[in-house]
Amino acid sequence: MAPTAKLDDLDLEILKHLNENARKSYRDIAKAVKASISTVSNRVRRLEAEGVVLGYAPLIDEARLGFDVLAVVGVKIHKGKMLEVQRRIAKDDRVTHVYDITGEWDSIVVVRLRTTKELDAFIKRLGAMEYVESTYTQVVLNVVKEERRVLL
Repeated sequence: MAPTAKLDDLDLEILKHLNENARKSYRDIAKAVKASISTVSNRVRRLEAEGVVLGYAPLIDEARLGFDVLAVVGVKIHKGKMLEVQRRIAKDDRVTHVYDITGEWDSIVVVRLRTTKELDAFIKRLGAMEYVESTYTQVVLNVVKEERRVLL
């Protein structure tokens, strides 16, 4: 686990503005946080260098692009092979999340696909992977909340 970054109130205020709109100009952020543009620029560069800000990406509505099937898959993995299997699963571009978890399952995989036929093929391929003992699939019917930003 990475060490917690030491952030002051100004860092947090800048992050809140970037979190709301990563395309917001440094000028607008500086005005809102009552700091100079160069201070904001230097702080953002430091936050990037320290790995607090990992990058900038648009929030895309996957369903509008035809990815209508969202599934959560529990995976039981042979003892001692978890990281190896998780890394293989994570290489699939359709997989959005791979979690190492506690409980009945060893790992949870979240995958977004266009059709249930694609889901069927994905699950069969996953189940046939070496060291995968079993899978349990749940299809998401409706998304009530899906927040992709860190709430500060």
